[in-house]
Amino acid sequence: MVIHLVCAARPNFMKIAPFYRALKKEQWAEPIIVHTGQHYDINMSDVFFEDLGLPAPDINLGVKSGSHAEQTGTVMIAYEKVLVDQRPDLVVVVGDVNSTMASVIAASKLGIKTAHLEAGLRSLDRSMPEEINRLVTDVLADMLWVPSRDAFDNLIREGVSPGKIHLVGNIMIDSLEMLRDKMEAQQTYKEFGLEQKAYGVVTLHRPSNVDDPIKLKKICDILCEISEKVPIIFPIHPRTRKNLEANQLFSSLEKCQTLFLPEPLNYIRFMNLVFNCRYVLTDSGGIQEETSYLGIPCITIRENTERPITITQGTNQLCRLDQATKKVDEILQNPMPLQKEIELWDGHTAERIITVLREASFK
Repeated sequence: MVIHLVCAARPNFMKIAPFYRALKKEQWAEPIIVHTGQHYDINMSDVFFEDLGLPAPDINLGVKSGSHAEQTGTVMIAYEKVLVDQRPDLVVVVGDVNSTMASVIAASKLGIKTAHLEAGLRSLDRSMPEEINRLVTDVLADMLWVPSRDAFDNLIREGVSPGKIHLVGNIMIDSLEMLRDKMEAQQTYKEFGLEQKAYGVVTLHRPSNVDDPIKLKKICDILCEISEKVPIIFPIHPRTRKNLEANQLFSSLEKCQTLFLPEPLNYIRFMNLVFNCRYVLTDSGGIQEETSYLGIPCITIRENTERPITITQGTNQLCRLDQATKKVDEILQNPMPLQKEIELWDGHTAERIITVLREASFK
């Protein structure tokens, strides 16, 4: 059974890795890694393959930046040619990036079976491009592998046949557990002269936060203010750096003595920072899950989240930008929360997906 594993961005690589390893152990499975090229900076792509123990992609579509329509269309055109030539038995897409939706559309139009890993997540905010990608992908995919009960319930409410939905757990936790020993062995925080639980980690890259110059200036001011209370490590995403430099704001951050601004870090080094930090301030998706699993306070600078289970059962909280300083103060004044167990977030999601595939009628 030839299975294409389509990935495009860093979170995709992390979700593909444990699944790829599990498939390689099965005699009936032939996993093929397809990299669309959506993240092509070496810090955003190649190093992650090395960290995760993945081989070089079998297929690289070479798609790079562009508008949402350009990126989606280019992936569809490039991947359709691959599908016509190779015609795999199954195409597996992950997450919610443009490449996810584009690949499912291309495969579905050719009558090739598809599966969505991390299906059913909903922010209920269609102004987010990722929400459109999730909705389209879940309508078209033949198999929907969901990480949590709320994701399962979302699909049922949308009228999806229960037979298509499989509650398998959170594949991100598989990656974390797969590399936990390496993550814990690192001491990345010491490179910045910091101690355990005595700093915060920040990741910000969403257009809603970093594309508006006025809002970006406010973010800079808030980060400098917070860093005076507790140091901050802020690995800057290429999109964020570009906007900071275009608006002459990067230099203002550099003046903050306790605000560290490294390039994007590889997965293992970055997660060592997360393992040992006091809190995380973010607008990303996966880190909301990782911090909930690890029992680390997370402040998400967004009006909504497609991962509400991290709020109801984890350590995450939504926050407006003007509330961020107060929220950090509250965290610093209170003890660390206890780690909570969330159903099937246990490092065995890939094994459950293998079981689903063994029983699939098209195997």
